[in-house]
Amino acid sequence: MSSVAEALPASRRSGALHRLMRDRMGAMGAVLVAAFVAMALFAPWLAPYDPLKLDVMHKLMPPSLAHWAGTDQLGRDTLSRLIWGARTALGVAVSSIGLAGAIGIALGLVAGYGPRWLDMALVLVLDSLSSLPMIMFALAVITVLGPGKGTLILVIVLVSIPGYARLIRAQTLTLKNADFVQAERTMGAGPGRILARHILPNVVGPLVIVLSMDVPVVIMLEAGLSYLNLGVKPPEPSWGNILYDGYTSLRSQPALVIAAGVPLVLSTIGFTFLGEGLRDALDPRLKVGPR
Repeated sequence: MSSVAEALPASRRSGALHRLMRDRMGAMGAVLVAAFVAMALFAPWLAPYDPLKLDVMHKLMPPSLAHWAGTDQLGRDTLSRLIWGARTALGVAVSSIGLAGAIGIALGLVAGYGPRWLDMALVLVLDSLSSLPMIMFALAVITVLGPGKGTLILVIVLVSIPGYARLIRAQTLTLKNADFVQAERTMGAGPGRILARHILPNVVGPLVIVLSMDVPVVIMLEAGLSYLNLGVKPPEPSWGNILYDGYTSLRSQPALVIAAGVPLVLSTIGFTFLGEGLRDALDPRLKVGPR
């Protein structure tokens, strides 16, 4: 009996992966996401030049064989900065989304399975946080703490926690009275065992889908704040900083803006398609139609 129970999750995972690869949009998203992850991980070996090296004698050069995406106003290779910018964007997105997801899981499980008074108190705090306008809240925190990568991650974590916690809470409230949970409780299992062995594995799936679809939102937020000089500070490569450099040099070198916008568009498409593919793969009943 235990061997069958252990084999079931593996078969479900393999089935979900097979359905994801059969979905053309989901497979396309997985390929794009894999490409960006590989770009971020292997940036030191993929970048043809040092992204911080100045060469003012060759500033604002158009795309060529030596510089595939041209150079910026300081002569830095744009392609190298875009590759290193992928590491910055994904680093901020993964760390902030991962931390917010972990805290959201903990708060959601406690709120959904804990006593009524604790649930009401946590819901009040979460609703108060979620009622704040995201951009205004971000600007207020950055004004107080100062711009930087750490402040940016803190803002994203605080903004994202309420949505994740409410999702986990709703799933936990549904499962806490399920038959298999009632059976475990009757057999003397404690709350910790029930949450870890039975409820947590069943609530992680929907959260993973939401997390994957929130990654492009975080990437765009990081780029937007960096564009305004409120996020990642120069000279560290960031897609937002590169976009700002392209805007200031738009008349003399328009290719710089295009080069900075392409990874933002492709990363948004990739993570969005991957999130939709994961949703359809994990629960085929939600699939709207053939694609």
